[in-house]
Amino acid sequence: MSENALQTLGEFIIDKQDDFQYSTGEFSRLLSAIRLASKVVNRDVNKAGIADIVGHVGMTNVQGEQQQKLDVLANEIFITALSQREVVCGIASEENDDFIDIKCGPNGHLSKYVVLIDPLDGSSNIDVNVSVGTIFSIYRRVTEPGTPVQLEDFLQRGVDQVAAGYVVYGSSTMIVYTTGNGVNGFTLDPSLGTYYLSHPNMRFPEKGKIYSINEGNYSKFPQGVKNYLKYCQMMEGDRPYTSRYIGSLVSDFHRNMIKGGIYIYPSYANAPNGKLRLLYECNPMAFLAEQAGGKASDGFNRIMELEPTELHQRTPFFCGNISMVEKAEEFMRIDVVKD
Repeated sequence: MSENALQTLGEFIIDKQDDFQYSTGEFSRLLSAIRLASKVVNRDVNKAGIADIVGHVGMTNVQGEQQQKLDVLANEIFITALSQREVVCGIASEENDDFIDIKCGPNGHLSKYVVLIDPLDGSSNIDVNVSVGTIFSIYRRVTEPGTPVQLEDFLQRGVDQVAAGYVVYGSSTMIVYTTGNGVNGFTLDPSLGTYYLSHPNMRFPEKGKIYSINEGNYSKFPQGVKNYLKYCQMMEGDRPYTSRYIGSLVSDFHRNMIKGGIYIYPSYANAPNGKLRLLYECNPMAFLAEQAGGKASDGFNRIMELEPTELHQRTPFFCGNISMVEKAEEFMRIDVVKD
């Protein structure tokens, strides 16, 4: 199909406004701000290696992780794009200790939306030219419009998200997002600077054959996870499954949604609550997974029903094809019963 026949992201947002219960020009501008910021980050990611944007900045973020130069740069780009367009009243970023209260222009705090964002997921891979991404989650504020945002505006369950998505910066750059009416993917044409609808109505295949987990931590995993991995490796029926792990949640999730598979980041000895952040990573990916016919769990409970209690809360994460996640949950429950 020629580019002229493809629908742009902007056209798609306008056409689908009636499907979105909170449809407003403000929400469309919010998505446009994310679209613009992603193009700027994409430009900088593609200069890694010829510009001084690779490596550590010598600081750690609130999670105690080494910040990469591109982490800081991507964070600044998204915060600037969102805060200068009067489309959000607050932003929470994985890279910041606390949320940011946005009050700009004549409308003050009148925006209805807050955004939680992981500006550059998988950034430790950037200096070896491996795909990285951005993850975003959008909520309607719960406090009174016109007043400064509060922590409770961000500590909402995943089921209350109004939109979520990610950008993957890889062999091609894509925005994939949902507003609760399915999942659609848009690929950037770098020659025109335009996103085109390339993956309409994305769905997990009925069956999956890929499992994605850092097996280097195997000895530290819960017994239920170890037993599930043994199940995946058995020569029986359509098994053994294929092991594929990139180390960038966006990239691993994107591949598994297209080809069919499960992503697991469990709790382990050094991270009893898991490593991934509930609000910045797990909730938005869970929303996307469910909208694409998949499932997301902490091994026992639906991710999107977990009650957040802190901004940088962590949780174990099992996400992918429904049958694969349910089988992993079965092994987790058996292990608990044995204990």
